[in-house]
Amino acid sequence: MSIRCIAVDDEPPALQLIKGYIERTPFLELVGVFHDPLKAIAAVKEHDIKLIFLDIHMPGLTGMQVSRLLPESCKVIFATAYEDYALESYRVAALDYLVKPYNFEEFSLAAKKAKDYFGLEFKGDKPHASGRANSEKNEFIFLKADYKLHKVYFSKILYIENIKDYVRIFFEDGSKLMVLMSLKSLEDMLPEGFMKVHRSFIVRLETVEVVERGRIVYGGVYVPVSDRYKEEFQQFLLS
Repeated sequence: MSIRCIAVDDEPPALQLIKGYIERTPFLELVGVFHDPLKAIAAVKEHDIKLIFLDIHMPGLTGMQVSRLLPESCKVIFATAYEDYALESYRVAALDYLVKPYNFEEFSLAAKKAKDYFGLEFKGDKPHASGRANSEKNEFIFLKADYKLHKVYFSKILYIENIKDYVRIFFEDGSKLMVLMSLKSLEDMLPEGFMKVHRSFIVRLETVEVVERGRIVYGGVYVPVSDRYKEEFQQFLLS
């Protein structure tokens, strides 16, 4: 498989470097390189580009502004001399953040994240933006946390908690993963077998073993079942 990509940078030496790196990477198909962000956006839409290597400080539009104008199907790897935008890149769901000067090994690690991410798409159409239907075809999704992509197996999830702008995923082995996304967004990615039992909690039904006074008990942790979801949950218990 190959991933159709472009590179955007207003500095010719930086653009030439990343062009060479892309051409050395077998699973990347370079469609074009651009100094002008507006032309790059047009190319993404015209050529169905899946991945864009994007500088941040550019005349006209910044890389962050460009990332917000791209179709959902196109993912971003930032390549910039500035470390200050790493957190903001996380908010626009960038796959990775390369800080100049970077070498081919660092580039390759970032490119592999794109390969892993789009590996889902080539097997089952869209990755984890596709909702329950496509999630059922896969046993896992990739979620970004701590500037890394984490493979999350549905069968290992215990329950999920919403905390402001984040979700915290609890796993059967006791580990946790904090991800910047809404509970609704994650809910849409889950296959059958998960149930929302409270505005802040989703549980994997297979893990429910003890219910006490309207709460699901996981060891010393109590997950509440709210009135809004109580009837559906009771139907599950009686089935």
